[in-house]
Amino acid sequence: MKIKFDRKDFSNEVLLEFYNQLLLPRLIEEKKLRLLRQGKITKWFSGMGQEAVSVGSAMAMNQDEYILPMHRNLGIFIVRNLKLHKLFSQFQGKAEGFTNGRDRSFHFGSKEHRIAGMISHLGPQLAVADGIALHHLLQNEKKCTLVFTGEGGTSEGDFHEALNVASVWNLPVIFLIENNAYAISTGTREQYNCKNLIDKGIGYGIEAVQVQGNNVLEVYSIVKKYSEEIRERPRPVLIEAITFRMRGHEEASGTKYIPKQLLEEWAEKDPVNNYECFLKNEKIINDDYITIQREKYKILIDKEWEITDAQPEIIPDATKEIIDVYAPFHQAVIKPSSAKKSTKKFINAISEALDESLEKYPELILMGQDIAEYGGVFKVTEGLFKKYGRERIRNTPICESAVIGAALGYSICGGKSVVEMQFADFISSGFNQVVNNLAKIFYRWKQNADVVIRMPTGAGAGGGPFHSQSNEAWFFHTPGLKIVYPSFPYDAKGLLNAAIEDPNPVLYFEHKLLYRALSEEIPDDYYTVEIGKAKLLLSGEDATVVTYGMGVHWAMEILRSLNVSADLIDLRTLAPWDKKAVEESTKKTGKVIILHEDNLTGGIGSEISAWIIENCFEYLDAPVVRSASLDTPVPFASALEKIFLPKERFKEQLLRLIAY
Repeated sequence: MKIKFDRKDFSNEVLLEFYNQLLLPRLIEEKKLRLLRQGKITKWFSGMGQEAVSVGSAMAMNQDEYILPMHRNLGIFIVRNLKLHKLFSQFQGKAEGFTNGRDRSFHFGSKEHRIAGMISHLGPQLAVADGIALHHLLQNEKKCTLVFTGEGGTSEGDFHEALNVASVWNLPVIFLIENNAYAISTGTREQYNCKNLIDKGIGYGIEAVQVQGNNVLEVYSIVKKYSEEIRERPRPVLIEAITFRMRGHEEASGTKYIPKQLLEEWAEKDPVNNYECFLKNEKIINDDYITIQREKYKILIDKEWEITDAQPEIIPDATKEIIDVYAPFHQAVIKPSSAKKSTKKFINAISEALDESLEKYPELILMGQDIAEYGGVFKVTEGLFKKYGRERIRNTPICESAVIGAALGYSICGGKSVVEMQFADFISSGFNQVVNNLAKIFYRWKQNADVVIRMPTGAGAGGGPFHSQSNEAWFFHTPGLKIVYPSFPYDAKGLLNAAIEDPNPVLYFEHKLLYRALSEEIPDDYYTVEIGKAKLLLSGEDATVVTYGMGVHWAMEILRSLNVSADLIDLRTLAPWDKKAVEESTKKTGKVIILHEDNLTGGIGSEISAWIIENCFEYLDAPVVRSASLDTPVPFASALEKIFLPKERFKEQLLRLIAY
């Protein structure tokens, strides 16, 4: 044996259980490699040589605690008792798999087994673990969360953001780094320049410890120790498990880049073989037991594989695919309970919606930079901290990706959250979490993302390129997101309440110039506005104007100044947008102009225009016109900003359209 095992006070039965849990994933791996060579499977990410990390850590956690694994952690799924044929179906892209053929490998989760799945970007799941741990903390549940990453993943910004948030909030989470020496072919010396990865814990005030990753008893003992402590005294802990990847990143890549001597050294430290020798020396097992157990598992694996292999290929159903992008939700519009109204500014309508939803949903929290005592840079959340306290109105570090990921994790446990971007521009720092995690998670494994992201947006105040962007089109392209963009206080309150009610991820855009410039008499009580429903603000015969946000107010001003008779449609919701309202008006007027503050190229107007041409061409009396901002960044100087915005061009384009 090259590994020294300390049996401590483990009983023979427990020591034997460790062996069985190590052996089964090893034999599954061997089966998978044979199938790969036979061309019966297409890809496999091997965890051979790393089984002790998965098995030891998973066995140390309680069954009702979440684990967030990666693609070499087969042992975790075995310990959590997932049915093998269902796992095999997942790998094969069969309908019986956890993602119904929509994703591969271990890119899935299972609420039943308290597993939250990864995405290929590696780092984002660390923040998701923060959110799960936050929910446990706020509910006083005395639970620990375990999340995996690799040594390569520690180079990603998500790693640092997640550790920092966990440390600042004292979250009950274990970050476990599987240091297997290589990220595809890039070795550790090209990944980081510190001696040990546990050194990274120092900068975040996190206790960190290193373990022999091939020693299942050591892994188990360390994870067990800290998980028990964390349940009683919540805090994050960083564990670095030193192990080695004995096969390629995936089988096709091979291991030619790894020195032969290094492979030979680690082969002698094989976690299964060494532990097997230890048990034989302890007289717990013998060769007959090993032979019998291996044969029993091989029969089980073959039987489970046959179940998967006999399953038919997926019969595609485009309708079902589209439906399954969103979590099922039928919005029943809620009317105010009384006729009491008062005049409120746009910003007050948003604040009131947050207040009412916080009252309605005890599980709702708000997160964002400076939103607590300070009330946010625009003072939208002012006063809420005093009423609801620090647990529910949470200041965050400047780390958009981690906060959005934490919001997703919080949702996995049944929570709701509203995340405030200080400016919509800053969402770019959390873009991956939005488009790849929030948007796709329900489609992949039926986990909804009950998250609203508030987006103060728009130009006109001299904010320049990084505080003035209209970036709704960035997300309009991504299935799985809903996008709302109110133009009036009434809709601002009702749509925000509706967005919070909806279990799907919603991006809620609010134009900064409307905050204090616009007032309206609206109900004092809680109410909602239908998501996906446009509003006809003006009715006329000469043309149809389709717009939203600030464009609504530009259009109203110009239509009235020109005395033009036109339908004015306020979309209010951009995804899904109201095709019926646009179609009816197009058939009526025969002339359409689409106005938005976003840049012209690739803007939402492009999609609406294309749809009208495809579906209403025979009703058109003129080409569909798009009026939008210049295809430049948003400039700072007021004279430049004025020509950047489309307001003046819209007037000219409207007149040309009517005269066509």
